[in-house]
Amino acid sequence: MVLPPSGLAREDVELVHIETKHLTLVIKGKPYHEQYKGLQQYRKLDFHESMEFLVRGEDILEVKIFDIDQQRLVEWSEGHRPIFFENGIYQIIVSPKNDSELTFYHEYPSLRRAVDRVNIGSQYVLMGNLHFQNEVGLSTFEIRNGDKVILEVTIEIFPTKLNYKEDYQKLLQEVSDEIYNLAFHFIKKTYQRAKAKLDGTPSRSEFFRLMEAHFHDFLQAIRQIERQPHHQHVTTHVKARGDQLGRLDQKGRNYLRKRPQLFCEVHNGIKIQHRSLMPVSGLKAKKELTYDTLENRFVKWMMARLIDKLHDLWEKVQSKNKRYEVEADPDLLAKIMNMKRALEAKTNNAFWRTIGKLDRSIMSLVLQMAPGYRDAYQIFLIVTRGLALQGKLYQMSVKDVATLYEYWTFLKLGQLLGKKYKLISQDIIQVNRTGLFVNLEKNRSAKRIYEHPHTGEKIILTYQKYEGRLPTIPQIPDTMLSIEKKGKDYTFNYIFDAKYRIDFAVEGSSYQKRYHIPGPMEEDINTMHRYRDSLVVRHNGPYERTAFGAYVLFPWYDEDSYQDHKLYKSINEVNIGGLPFLPNATRLVEQLIERLIEKSPEELQQEGILPQGIMEEWRSSFDEKVLVGMVPSAQNYHTHLKHRFYHIPVKRLKKGWQEAKYIALYPKQGAAPVNGVACFGKITDVKFVKRYEINELPKNSSEEYVRFEIESWHFLKDIIRPVGYGISVYTMTTLNTLKEAKELPELFMKSKEEITLWRMLRRLSDRIRFDLDDRYLDKASKITAYRIKDIVIKLEGEQLVITRGTKRKTLSIDALLKQPSMVFKEMVRLMDSDTI
Repeated sequence: MVLPPSGLAREDVELVHIETKHLTLVIKGKPYHEQYKGLQQYRKLDFHESMEFLVRGEDILEVKIFDIDQQRLVEWSEGHRPIFFENGIYQIIVSPKNDSELTFYHEYPSLRRAVDRVNIGSQYVLMGNLHFQNEVGLSTFEIRNGDKVILEVTIEIFPTKLNYKEDYQKLLQEVSDEIYNLAFHFIKKTYQRAKAKLDGTPSRSEFFRLMEAHFHDFLQAIRQIERQPHHQHVTTHVKARGDQLGRLDQKGRNYLRKRPQLFCEVHNGIKIQHRSLMPVSGLKAKKELTYDTLENRFVKWMMARLIDKLHDLWEKVQSKNKRYEVEADPDLLAKIMNMKRALEAKTNNAFWRTIGKLDRSIMSLVLQMAPGYRDAYQIFLIVTRGLALQGKLYQMSVKDVATLYEYWTFLKLGQLLGKKYKLISQDIIQVNRTGLFVNLEKNRSAKRIYEHPHTGEKIILTYQKYEGRLPTIPQIPDTMLSIEKKGKDYTFNYIFDAKYRIDFAVEGSSYQKRYHIPGPMEEDINTMHRYRDSLVVRHNGPYERTAFGAYVLFPWYDEDSYQDHKLYKSINEVNIGGLPFLPNATRLVEQLIERLIEKSPEELQQEGILPQGIMEEWRSSFDEKVLVGMVPSAQNYHTHLKHRFYHIPVKRLKKGWQEAKYIALYPKQGAAPVNGVACFGKITDVKFVKRYEINELPKNSSEEYVRFEIESWHFLKDIIRPVGYGISVYTMTTLNTLKEAKELPELFMKSKEEITLWRMLRRLSDRIRFDLDDRYLDKASKITAYRIKDIVIKLEGEQLVITRGTKRKTLSIDALLKQPSMVFKEMVRLMDSDTI
């Protein structure tokens, strides 16, 4: 009795049983995948996909396959449910019925070596395990007797985490549409069917598959050409005695005309001017058959090109460089070398040695219509073009699903951003085409840069951004989304990490007890914590986090039920969690990205846990106050600047003036070269004095004044212009507001609602107008309206009223404070459309 190898559980059943006159073949394993606790649970699933299964060979007597519904082996027919899955281990046993020496062959070396001969007494069997990891599609193996194939079996491996016919095929298509032949690999355990493309530059993988499929036909076409080669009759000229010259052609006549010395007088010659002459020698035309035609030169050139490409392929395969991810398989190398040698033997035979080199382009009906020439030309065009998946002609290996999923997530995130935001970087993706197949370039980050159409803020999507300048170890997250916000000199960074793993919450498992429904692996969530904790930066102080959130993207389709998952709700609580992401399940990811981009920087800061910029945010919560004082004359203005002080009557001061840490000067019209607030300074001392004690500006008055001593004056980047408003005595504002303001009414803002609304509008435009209920800031009691372009926004009681022309939209003040991003989107929607 043959014991199953370790790794096969007792639940294994006989999946395939094939009887021929020469052997018995059995495949054993689990007929369901890890998503299900067992066969009974898998049977209950309404599973509509059917698998492909093909058996060809000599003297086949019986083919049986395990039927899921009947739970037994039945005669093979079309329409069986899948029984082979990725990450499955399947035991294969081949028992010979005669003395023949059988061998197992698969083009992938590790599978070929996995099945070997096991002697049992005087007999033997072929036995081993076929382990399909994250590779799905068709897989073909052969049983050989010597060099003769006596049985060929094709099985189909299904993914465990994707819907095969929908999600997986669409994933392949979207990757291939974005970057041609990125999905292809060289030789893997499985393959997909493909068809020839009319254009494109093939990778070495595609070239090998096309040559493998067409090489025999190409040699047949060359043999046909050799049997019936295209030829031409050419005229050559040779020297001959005069008596051997016959009828001369134009060249022969011209030769004699230019050489009169060749003529001599004879008795019976040509009569020329009363003389009888005959040439001693001349040029005689001679017709010859030649095969050195442009068409044959072109065929020889095609063979030389294919020899060069096969040599290049052989060099890459036998290379020891690990990045090509393919073993230097002797069988494969021999196959490539045999093709190369067969073509070299052709070019070196007697016929082709007489053919010269092609030295010009050629357009000929012979290449398009003549037997042999037509076939060779068509095959050459096919093997020098590309492949497209979802065909029927060729078998093409593709990358494992985990790698494809990683590529697809980055490309799909870019597509989602491109739907709403303007792509401004054209050099978006670097690919490496130097190996046997195409990869995204890992040495250089692939980057896409977008721009918000209304705020102008940059959105940067980076693939495998290398973060090396860290206090611990370098980090390379899959995808980094960096969002700029107006008024901030740093970006808000969010990590999206593709993990082709999922916990199916099998009944009775700890995951099922904790979360109840399928979701991301817990260790992948821990990786997100690691990313956010390790990505830090230091600016003249303690380290601060640069990553505000980190999310696992995993292959799951049911977005609605997943919203009840704890690891989805954790995104709103700590900005770490998991999101389902598949070609037919992108809604939650799209919503999250839009929310991050549309939110104000203040909202994003509040969601973070000590991320970069939080120290600044704390300081703004306790923002230092500024007293903006009116300056009545040019003399006063120059004196204040020169002697670094400001004064104001005590009787004009109101409650709260003592909180001022800075003084800003507002000169009346004519008091300064430019009207508006231009400078501010830090208060170093406050003195109560009599007016006559202010010697810099002499005045005989005993009125009480407050004198503010200033450390130094600092000029603002932009002058805060009055735009029809002014300050009668003084007004209070904050230092941050002073630095960001462009116009005087902006200094009036006092309530949280007014500040929130102003910051929101500043993201949309630098030209915001304010209407106050008085032309002097220190006499006004409220902002009556905000104006941006042709939109008017008013705070009326507990409502926020937005109008544009005759259109009107009303929102609650509560929404402004609790859901500012929703209010922001309403304004953007209003700017984009004529309807509210």
